[in-house]
Amino acid sequence: MKALQDLAILVRTVDAGSLSAAARALDMTPAAASAALKRLESELQVPLLVRSTRSLRLTPEGAAFLEHARLALSTLSEGVRALGTGRHEVQGVLRLAASSDMGRNLLLPWLDDFQSLHPQLRYRLTLSDRMANMFSEPVDAAFRYGKPQDSSLVALPVAPHNRRVLVASPAYLAQHPTPLTPHDLAGHDCLCFMLGEDVNDRWTFRQAGEALTVRVQGGHVGNDGDVVRRWAVAGRGVAYKAWLDVAHDVTEGRLVMLCTDWDTEPVPVYMVLPDRRQLTPGLRLLREFVATACAAMPPLPAASGSAR
Repeated sequence: MKALQDLAILVRTVDAGSLSAAARALDMTPAAASAALKRLESELQVPLLVRSTRSLRLTPEGAAFLEHARLALSTLSEGVRALGTGRHEVQGVLRLAASSDMGRNLLLPWLDDFQSLHPQLRYRLTLSDRMANMFSEPVDAAFRYGKPQDSSLVALPVAPHNRRVLVASPAYLAQHPTPLTPHDLAGHDCLCFMLGEDVNDRWTFRQAGEALTVRVQGGHVGNDGDVVRRWAVAGRGVAYKAWLDVAHDVTEGRLVMLCTDWDTEPVPVYMVLPDRRQLTPGLRLLREFVATACAAMPPLPAASGSAR
């Protein structure tokens, strides 16, 4: 929980107006509080605060991240309260479905952490980029990108601000000219996701209020989102992926964001259920836990030249 403690120190420092006041309120030394802020900045690879002996202020990155930090702490607090009032109810089997990228790279470790908090809970996890039939398949809840088209389903937001980003590996960019606008994608090998027979080869961007849809082509098309991400990391081409799927790849240098002055498609994450009455205490706590984990992910950089 150290990462969440670091978030609490950041929020308290901003609210208190000084690091020493935040340290006193949290019953810790100023040196320990300063180390926590430095650790958080190192993990995010951006400065969050500009500090001097007399004052401090948020950097633009820090101001953007502060909203997510507050949300993460608020969600955690709700989860703790729910745990305290209903611990005896949190048991049984959770039958879950998730997309391949989110399931393998994010949800698996998060479920392990969640189960360690609730050892009486067990789960059965199905990974597929095909949307499960919530009414005929043995699934209690599914984590999905985008709101389901079926209006009879209940979609509870988990990561409402998630968006796609255009990425390629340093190795690919060393061999090909860097695309400066979405129009430049015509000269690149674009890595496309396929669902059934439908290939996602129309990528949409927006700048200054104007939408642009580009028809892309490439020699790599796959029906597994994680395969598309792996192709991108391996230098096979340019991918248009959800930020949560590639956030660690970007922050650790395996992928580079492209055309960052263009807005990209929103892909919010939802927990989807067939009926709100099926939101058991276990699923409610799991949704809050995953929402907190998503909010603690590296923040998505804002488009630098677009008018929102």
